[in-house]
Amino acid sequence: MKIEILGSESLGVRGLSCYLETHDRRIVIDPGVALGYRRNNLLPHPFQVAVGDNVRQNIISALKNCTDIVMSHFHGDHVPLPNANPFQVSAQKVSACFQRPKLWCQCTHDLSPAMAKRRQSLSRIFKRQMDCSEGQTDGLLSFSHSMPHGETDSPLGEVMMTRVAAEAGVFVHASDIQLLDDSPIEQILAWKPSVVLASGPALYLRRLSPGKLKKAFARALILAKHVPELILDHHMLRSDKGFHWLEDLSNSSGHQVYCAADYMKRKRIPLESWRQRLYQEMPVPEGWHKAYAQGKTDTARYKQWRDIDASRIYFGEKHK
Repeated sequence: MKIEILGSESLGVRGLSCYLETHDRRIVIDPGVALGYRRNNLLPHPFQVAVGDNVRQNIISALKNCTDIVMSHFHGDHVPLPNANPFQVSAQKVSACFQRPKLWCQCTHDLSPAMAKRRQSLSRIFKRQMDCSEGQTDGLLSFSHSMPHGETDSPLGEVMMTRVAAEAGVFVHASDIQLLDDSPIEQILAWKPSVVLASGPALYLRRLSPGKLKKAFARALILAKHVPELILDHHMLRSDKGFHWLEDLSNSSGHQVYCAADYMKRKRIPLESWRQRLYQEMPVPEGWHKAYAQGKTDTARYKQWRDIDASRIYFGEKHK
């Protein structure tokens, strides 16, 4: 089974998008991307935008020839959007990619009014019925029932986890669970995975108390001891604290725990946590973002930062 992580915080963007290939299925999970519209009162730096363009094009390339598309939930860093900003995946622009593949979607019963409206809009744009997939199985694909998006009863709603069972092993995509509740951990262990890709806790948010983070670490430690290859990323790597957390987890478990960049053997580029540094070292003229949104400028002047070349960042093969 081929596993390719397309976009995540350690790869320069917000998201947890991946592509899996087995002998008869080509699966894209969470085909969305975002850049964190404002962080420290700063819009995405043009270098971030250049990297985001690369990730977005790789997601679109994967969508063009896939057999299955999974949407774990309907937040803008996980799905194409009807009203996408310039840094996201536009639902209208990829609608043709959604005509042929099987669609696997989160149900409607746990959605907020805003997310239910977004789901309806996507169904209309894709011209497809978006059936409830939670608890369903189709060959090598299985889906969980609703799991908390972080803590139980979180205002952020619920997510759907995905299991892909191939001869080479079992992959689990645990989108946005953040290790803040026991139920996703129990389901993951019951699935007996060989590889897990999950979101760690949002360490940059002050609302997460030391007690909650201690419990999250304990849950991560259970996974690290039972899953041969554990990949934690997304919310956790919006600050540099996440890498220290990964190191502590690896040391405590006695097993290597990866971020997406490590797993893909790429350079770590957590650009959101580096945003202030980017602005300091590569100033941005006033009005750049408005001009970019209007198609009056591009990222050509911002392809290189330090030893990183945005035009040469390699995120995987073309998906045939």
